[in-house]
Amino acid sequence: MRPISEIAHEAGIPASELFHYGPGIAKVRASVLEGLAGRPRGRLVIVTAMSPTPEGVGKTTLTIGLTDALRLLGKKAIACIRQPSMGPLLGAKGGATGSGLARVDPSEDISLHFTGDDYAVSTAHNLVSSMLDNHIYHGNRLGVSKVRWSRVSAVNDRALRKVRVGLGKAATEREDEFHITAASELMAILSLSRDFRDLQERVSRVTVASREDGSSVTIKDLLADGAVCALLKKALDPNLVQTAAGSPVFVHTGPFGNISIGCSSAIAASIAMRLGEYVLTEAGFSTELGAEKFFDIVCREALFRPAAAVIVATLGALRLHGGAKDFRVKDMDAVRRGLPNLARHVENVCAFGVPSVVLLNRFREDTDKEIRDALSMIGDLEVPAVSADVRETGAMGGLQAAAAIIRACEAGNSFGFLYPLEMPLREKIDVIARRMYGADGVDYTEEAEADLRRLEGSALPVCVAKTPKSLSDDPALIGRPGGFRIKVRSIVPATGAGYLVAICGGVLLMPGMPEHPLAEGLKVDAEGRITGI
Repeated sequence: MRPISEIAHEAGIPASELFHYGPGIAKVRASVLEGLAGRPRGRLVIVTAMSPTPEGVGKTTLTIGLTDALRLLGKKAIACIRQPSMGPLLGAKGGATGSGLARVDPSEDISLHFTGDDYAVSTAHNLVSSMLDNHIYHGNRLGVSKVRWSRVSAVNDRALRKVRVGLGKAATEREDEFHITAASELMAILSLSRDFRDLQERVSRVTVASREDGSSVTIKDLLADGAVCALLKKALDPNLVQTAAGSPVFVHTGPFGNISIGCSSAIAASIAMRLGEYVLTEAGFSTELGAEKFFDIVCREALFRPAAAVIVATLGALRLHGGAKDFRVKDMDAVRRGLPNLARHVENVCAFGVPSVVLLNRFREDTDKEIRDALSMIGDLEVPAVSADVRETGAMGGLQAAAAIIRACEAGNSFGFLYPLEMPLREKIDVIARRMYGADGVDYTEEAEADLRRLEGSALPVCVAKTPKSLSDDPALIGRPGGFRIKVRSIVPATGAGYLVAICGGVLLMPGMPEHPLAEGLKVDAEGRITGI
């Protein structure tokens, strides 16, 4: 690795705006934006995907490798990716810093404690829970009748999905639950805040409980807003690292794309766009999840206008959604049958007026003939399609894709939102379900119907929490399903983040670990080198 001060200098970041965490990591003060305000914005490119396999499709690796490729073409490019979460790292998925020649370094530090942002969110979130229960214990002056703020843990722990807290204390004993830290509204607030003042305002209006008359109790009502902001102050500053090839990368915030907004921070993207010509940022999972939320929520909040989108596909994902018994086994008939799933994702991006490029991410076992045949099939979708192999060959393996991205950005677009904010809440959810998922409609539980009545007047966008395994809310419905309806279990106000969360199907807000979690394979040798991430 090169010293991070060199990477920052080449990117145009003054040394005075850096706060170092060792030779390869630095925080960039969010206030640097003030000095960059007069510069034009670079082009923002969203990296999204078709419905993935359980192993993913390699969006992070491609985001990193394509940034290197753009720089090899002489473009000033910067990547913005999410911070890896401890739950997937120690559970089933592993790290999220790319791989091979398309990775960010120092990968072990980034994957583990990094600069402490995840810890800050967990601590601030659970402080609110503690102060809320303490308030109730000491007389409940605010008249709390229903607690709406669950605790969080950075580690997957299914035993914490349903718990009882305050045992033996009549004033506080109740059923509670833990969510994963990446689902915390405070994590989303970090992702969306434009500056520290905006962070303070968002934190103060977070709903944590309700009274008997239905009115809300906020973090500000608890007098906890000052302490929460103090814990999050340093976490608001984006983290700067580098690719293996020396390109600048912001790694900041880690909300999950299936249950939250699924993107890196607006501050990181805003800084990158003032510094670079092209900014690549990933949106979690597939188009109907991460991309839809980025377009309808993040772009509204941050006033972004994306220039293009990359839709990542793999032979494995096409086989899976083509009904193959084993998506790892070569089967071009299954690849062809999986094209309708990819076609839906192309249509989803088109619905926002954003030009797209389908990028077939090549894996080591894929043959030249398979790639050529698959690209020929994808060509029938009437969208530019290229392959890339940045993991094995680095930037050289992404040059064709980088050139396609440049052409897409230069084509212009007619970007627009899927729905207006003044549209009734029920209709917003219906529009997302029909136009993004292909559903026939939406059904609501009794709890969700009550939530609809309570929140109907909210002129806020909707963040849908559902499975990423299917376009529907049923993980078993692979491919491009039809004739299904979406089931909304509940609707939760995220008043600080500035949206409403519609929880659908059987989606879990606290994942579990597999029988043999990846944590079993983590080792540290006598020299302190970590393996197994």
